[in-house]
Amino acid sequence: MNKSDIIDLSDIQVLVDTFYEKVRQDDLLRDIFENVIQDRWPEHLEKMYRFWQTVLLDEHTYQGSPFVPHAHLPVEKAHFGRWIQLFYETVDEIFSGEKAERAKWQGERMAEMFHFKINYYRTSTVDPIL
Repeated sequence: MNKSDIIDLSDIQVLVDTFYEKVRQDDLLRDIFENVIQDRWPEHLEKMYRFWQTVLLDEHTYQGSPFVPHAHLPVEKAHFGRWIQLFYETVDEIFSGEKAERAKWQGERMAEMFHFKINYYRTSTVDPIL
């Protein structure tokens, strides 16, 4: 099968839906996401569609700061490593091309930044700027 690149919102929706289905089945990540999101999955997925639509398609539909909802999550380096692994796996299974590569790069960059900031705020006496 010849894979195409991420080109429109329907591709973003397939990527996000497929990825979060894996997250919801994953032994390491499932409980963290379920405990926070609970019954608000449609709202979360819609927000993720807008985020990735803004990042990958340059269609500015996302408002807000992506770090804020993650600031106090009980996550460690292993959680971010697994998130990246599942995200790369999902992108590579479905897509191929420049935007697919950008999605992986952006996802890894965000995971590294979130991990760093969460650890910093856990160990700092400074109140987080959220």
